[in-house]
Amino acid sequence: MMTSKAAGPPDGGWGWVVAAAAFVVNGLSYGMLRCLGLALPDLAEHFDRTAQDTAWVTALALAVQQAASFGWALVFAPAVGTLSRYFSRRRVLAMGLALTGSGVVPLLLAPALQLLLHTFGWQGALLLFGAITLHLTLCGALLRPLVLTGDPPVPPHGPLAALGLDLFTRRPFLVFALGTAMVGGGYFIPYVHLAPHALDQGLGAYEAALVVAVAALADAGARLVCGWLADQGWVPITRLLAMFGTLTGLGILAIGLVPIVESKQGSGVSLLVTAVAYGLSAGCLAPLFHGVIPGLVGIEVVVQATGLVMMLMSLGGLLGPPLSGFLRDETGDFMTSFLVCSSFVFFGSFIYMALPGALPSCHPTSSPATPPPKRGKLLPVPQVALPSPENPHTTLDSTC
Repeated sequence: MMTSKAAGPPDGGWGWVVAAAAFVVNGLSYGMLRCLGLALPDLAEHFDRTAQDTAWVTALALAVQQAASFGWALVFAPAVGTLSRYFSRRRVLAMGLALTGSGVVPLLLAPALQLLLHTFGWQGALLLFGAITLHLTLCGALLRPLVLTGDPPVPPHGPLAALGLDLFTRRPFLVFALGTAMVGGGYFIPYVHLAPHALDQGLGAYEAALVVAVAALADAGARLVCGWLADQGWVPITRLLAMFGTLTGLGILAIGLVPIVESKQGSGVSLLVTAVAYGLSAGCLAPLFHGVIPGLVGIEVVVQATGLVMMLMSLGGLLGPPLSGFLRDETGDFMTSFLVCSSFVFFGSFIYMALPGALPSCHPTSSPATPPPKRGKLLPVPQVALPSPENPHTTLDSTC
């Protein structure tokens, strides 16, 4: 395949084709994972296993997808990394558009999976879902390489450089990676256990599928809005990351509190509302995960950095669902599961506050530069006028 050459990210062109491919990839990976929780009760009944044991199915699928070089990982990481190289000014918006796949696709897959489970059983339903996943092959063929000015003339030598492990020597990336690993411990719990939690609250199978679908719709819309918001530069992207990470933790916490504030007979509406709140906050967080990476490490190594972050996030994704299932088996419901796992998201968001620009600061500064994100520098912090001690009517150029 011939390689395109460009002085900088084209901010369009073939990049929109890559965005469409990434949309399908995200829908057939994370979107499908969001729906698999509907099959866990059937798996538990068939194999006579606990919620903890069946949660390992999705947890292992998530870990393999993100950390290992198999299946979905062969498509998802290159799709997101390639998309980052095609956009600069509208990067987070393009990322948000691509990542809406995991919100839009479950609108179709969630009720379809429930119908397939009733018609063909869990074996037939998963076989058909596997056939649908084969369409990822076509998406991979659309990821045209793009060579940018500033790319290294020769591939990096040595295993550490080739895998991007030297990125951990950069403090901002290390902070971001650690925070994302913690967030991963709770972020995916609703993907796996929202539907079983709804069933525990007395909802029917199709009502539980509706909760999943509505949360996915809120997630999809939020990804587009937050992508546009982050590209405006009004608020540093790292500050948005910490803020929406905290809101996501609150959304998971609210889902867990539904059994306390409502009886099983009236919990349907409350669960639907809290699922929408989680979908909105988690949807805003999703494009920021990937949109912040080029600003931390530079566009030249964004693919390696994306793979490393996904690998660390998979550690949380591997441990979170089984822990949630264990707590469900011990307590009899998912309330404790959601409360405990929300703490992981809160702690990860707290770590994000150590990123450059995540917290406001007030100190004198010179005129703000506007470095391009492709050079690995974050968007400038907005300027705020402060009164001078000598003259309350004058202003001091400072960041806040």
